[in-house]
Amino acid sequence: MLKMVTFFQGLPGQKSVPGTLDFPGSPQKSRSTSEAESEASMSEASSEDLMPSQHTGMAPDGEEEESAKKEKKKSKGLANMFSVFTKGKKKKKSQPRLSDPEVQPKSRPELDGPPPTVEEVKEALESGRLETAWRVLALERELEAEATAGGTSDEELVRQQSKVEALYLLLRDQVLGVLRRPLEAPPERLRQALEVVSQQELEDLRVATAPAVAVLAVTRPRRWLQLWKGGVAEVAAERLDAQPAAVPEGRSEAENRFLHMGRTIKEDLEVVVERLKPLFPPEFNVVHTYAKSYHEHFAAHLCTLAQFELCERDTYLLLLWVQNFYPNDILNSPKLATELQDIRLGSLLPAKQIRLLEAVFLSNEVTNVKLLMTRALELESQRWARDVAPQSLDGHYHSELTIDIIQIISQSQVKAENITSDVGLQIKQLLLVELAALLRSYQRTFDEFLEKSKLLRNYRANIIANINNCLSFWTSMEQTWQIPQDSLRYLMDPLKDLKAHGFDTLLQSLFLDLKPLFKKFTQTRWATPVETLEEIIAAVGVRLPEFSELKDCFREELMEAVHLHLVKEYIIRLSKRRLVLKTEEQQQQLARHILANADVIQRFCTQNGSTATWLNQALPKIAEIIHLQDANAIKIEVATYATLYPDFSKGHLNAILAIKGNLLSSEVKSIRNILDINTEVQEPSRPLFSLIKVG
Repeated sequence: MLKMVTFFQGLPGQKSVPGTLDFPGSPQKSRSTSEAESEASMSEASSEDLMPSQHTGMAPDGEEEESAKKEKKKSKGLANMFSVFTKGKKKKKSQPRLSDPEVQPKSRPELDGPPPTVEEVKEALESGRLETAWRVLALERELEAEATAGGTSDEELVRQQSKVEALYLLLRDQVLGVLRRPLEAPPERLRQALEVVSQQELEDLRVATAPAVAVLAVTRPRRWLQLWKGGVAEVAAERLDAQPAAVPEGRSEAENRFLHMGRTIKEDLEVVVERLKPLFPPEFNVVHTYAKSYHEHFAAHLCTLAQFELCERDTYLLLLWVQNFYPNDILNSPKLATELQDIRLGSLLPAKQIRLLEAVFLSNEVTNVKLLMTRALELESQRWARDVAPQSLDGHYHSELTIDIIQIISQSQVKAENITSDVGLQIKQLLLVELAALLRSYQRTFDEFLEKSKLLRNYRANIIANINNCLSFWTSMEQTWQIPQDSLRYLMDPLKDLKAHGFDTLLQSLFLDLKPLFKKFTQTRWATPVETLEEIIAAVGVRLPEFSELKDCFREELMEAVHLHLVKEYIIRLSKRRLVLKTEEQQQQLARHILANADVIQRFCTQNGSTATWLNQALPKIAEIIHLQDANAIKIEVATYATLYPDFSKGHLNAILAIKGNLLSSEVKSIRNILDINTEVQEPSRPLFSLIKVG
């Protein structure tokens, strides 16, 4: 597998000097090469006349060497990149267009004396004086006119054209050399270079519509504007391919390279907008040209990079730059957004390649999330097995498992959303599936702990901590994920089971302690129901502090379970068929005891947090059935009771009516038939009598 580091170390391109925005002249040609071409061409025409002096032509090379030395000393950053251009900016009038009269090529400026000779023009150009550029164009036109008029030999025309072309080579290199470093040139020199390019573009258009001169070689269109654009592309390549600073600790080679390229593009384009755009004529479309060149080179890098087998981090990094940082933080930055809004640069990668990378990212991310959540659960269960006491937070036992799981999922969600919101939606569904699987595994692991670790000292404390976890999971999912309630309930079903099993375990010993106390009701034939219930309530009250570390909502829920147990066990004792009262007075006395006991149970449970108001009528209504003597009145009460508690069956009713020893069998049968009316009532959401078995 090709490594990322190898790829970046092998990137082509020269190492550009920080702080320099280069505008190459002729692609792949140096100053000395072009000068040699011009001298060779002119030598063919007149070696004696145009032989350059020793000092002529050396100045530019010397200047370039000196410039190169200075460039190496420049500080990094585009803020210092153009410190050479320090003159105050003067706001110019709108830049001239190619069609404007002042840009039209002139035969010669308004100067006294004869026009400069070819040798003088050559010397001026070699010295970098662009004000003589008009004379090169004039010589070209004069040659064209002379060839059209006839009378000059072909050999002479060829010799003269060679001279003109040699001058054009010098002029081209001087002009494009200025445009290579536009902000290092004096404003007037830059204006002259831009004007020459504009004049040459106009001359290309003029010659294209004029009849060709057979004798002369075809030299147009020269396409100097296109050469300038090619030079901009070279500048972009050199700037982006420059070796970035040393990789900081904690940052990968790829991350460092991306950061260098992104920062370079942003800062360079901002300089183009702020400093070059006011200087360049509109026809150059300078912002578009630079933006396109930088974009295309950056895109080429990324397309090549995408062909490699990337590590997970670099896959994410590539998507992050392509889908987020580049379009949002660079192209849409405050200084560039307005300038680039009409330039359709497109995406850095093809849509198909992006989809493939997104699929790889999603697969990698889901796999990592699954592994991390599984590991978090394993570590938590190991703490239970080692009998490590849970932490206490605000007076409640607390587990880090919820925090770990939610953090793992949330971080993955944020990573995906940082790419695009669509990728965020895709990973959300995948993460919910993995979370549901994790919660089922959590429930199984907890049940195993309940079964095998009963003798551990912190057994109950860890149970309470895990019950408290359920609220954290539920709250986080409800607030953060904003999924439909039905889906949320399905997702949280394993936690409901975990909580229920935890409650059952916590209350198991309490309920075992209460069982012999409830038996006293039947053992004493309800002779001392008040005293018996007082013992039961006292036993419960002593044990309640054991549950104080539960969160408030769960302590209330646990108290509801205690409330239900007290009512259920009380009804079970009444339904044992061991008590038969044949007189009305006996039945009314029992009814009064039941009412009193019901009030004690309700007040005690309510004071300790139970909100199970649905149990409030369970015992008083039974007391009323026992108290009533008229069969029809009993029927009405039974019908009402069955409405309140739909799981109240004929078997339960028979057990209660068995207490009333003065009822005729026909009356009992008639009362029982009342329940047939309610046979189609739906199952109760809260079971009571379905928990009570009657013989």
